[in-house]
Amino acid sequence: MAKYAAPGRPGGAVSFRDRYDHFVGGEYVPPTRGNYFTNPSPVTGEVFTAVARGTAEDVDRALDAAHGAARAWGRTTAAERAAVLTEVADRIEDSLEAIAVAEAWDAGRPIRETLSVDLPAAADHFRYCAGVVRAQEGGISQLDGDLVAHHFHEPLGVVGLVVPWSSPVLTAAWHLAPALAAGNTVVLKPSEYTPASIHVLVGLISDLLPPGVLNVVTGFDVEAAAPLAANRRVTRTARPPAPRGWTPGVYFADLAERQDACYDRALDAFARSALTQASSALVQNAGYDRFLLDATARTAAARLGDPLDPATTVGPLVSAVHLADVLSRVDLCAREGARLVAGGDRVDLGGALTGGYFVAPTVFETDHPAGVPHEDFAGPVTLVTRFDDFDDAVKAANDAPRGAAAGVWSRDAGVAYRAGRAIRAGRVWVNNQPPHAAFHAESRGLVEAYQHTKNLVVAY
Repeated sequence: MAKYAAPGRPGGAVSFRDRYDHFVGGEYVPPTRGNYFTNPSPVTGEVFTAVARGTAEDVDRALDAAHGAARAWGRTTAAERAAVLTEVADRIEDSLEAIAVAEAWDAGRPIRETLSVDLPAAADHFRYCAGVVRAQEGGISQLDGDLVAHHFHEPLGVVGLVVPWSSPVLTAAWHLAPALAAGNTVVLKPSEYTPASIHVLVGLISDLLPPGVLNVVTGFDVEAAAPLAANRRVTRTARPPAPRGWTPGVYFADLAERQDACYDRALDAFARSALTQASSALVQNAGYDRFLLDATARTAAARLGDPLDPATTVGPLVSAVHLADVLSRVDLCAREGARLVAGGDRVDLGGALTGGYFVAPTVFETDHPAGVPHEDFAGPVTLVTRFDDFDDAVKAANDAPRGAAAGVWSRDAGVAYRAGRAIRAGRVWVNNQPPHAAFHAESRGLVEAYQHTKNLVVAY
């Protein structure tokens, strides 16, 4: 399949504006203080647009618009809101290539992933929440002969949503869909690293929503996200986590008994984690050497390149700041005694990609994974450690701070089940792998999380 054209080029599926203002009350408005910041593409390192630098004043203006629309939107019927969410899903599906190209250029996410996983999942989540709100029912209970309690689902009011840089469109959809379905209005603050892809999404769906229902304020975390989260006019602020810390994967020795589909899927799981996030692979001694050799080869075979090329499996890191952080952590891992098996360097792909933020997927061996720095770190780095038996594996997996997700691989269903129950993580994948690192247990929004229950007690 041919590579997709870059944004703004002949044949390109999308073009970015030269400058993006805040989106407030159904229209674009300049920042109160008149300041903008540049938005470079991680693919080339070159600036492709400027974005409004929001402050507390801009947050207040967006909240004014959200509160102005909250009463009318909250009074719409579930059927009316479901119809709007279904239209949003349709619009996303009709614009898959445009959004995918935008996110590839803005966030470095390989287009093969956005087209096949992220964006279909985003559209499906809007459609799913439309179905959930249509099916919601209240409750009624008779307290005595003449006293009846009614229970109603009501919107919270105005919701703040701070979206991280990891798969920004999908992550936004996970929380935007249930918040809107519940009848709330939203003020959304994208990551300062990936604001343009969110603006592309908003530009595609904003006409489906009444003015003020969805508002976007861009800017830096301290200047815009913090005032949003702290504002008393926001009923709830959802802040999905970007990938952080080590995600443990436990590989038992029975995997290496046969070179079959099960073994192949385990190697894919290892490589996929190694390519997308900081992860810890715990491999049982009996099958360690063979598994490490095959898993490292599978990881090294990944194609690092332009995320607009469907053949690319690994794109650039999201920003120059992230690049510097990952390289410094790689150096720190080596200084802490971890043994480099593969990768570890920034990669210059030449041509237009010379300035891109590319890092070779990195694999380390270490005897003590908990002693290697892991907090506040997200990068394509895997630490591989041996373990002796079941108890040793669970202890090693639980030594690091509690994670959002973990993985367990074994041909023995009993072993896999017990390990999955014993590992402290919000979600444990057993003999399968998540589509990508963003699928964390804390990352999914439910309609009920954006509602409160009104209890009406009536004496008849």
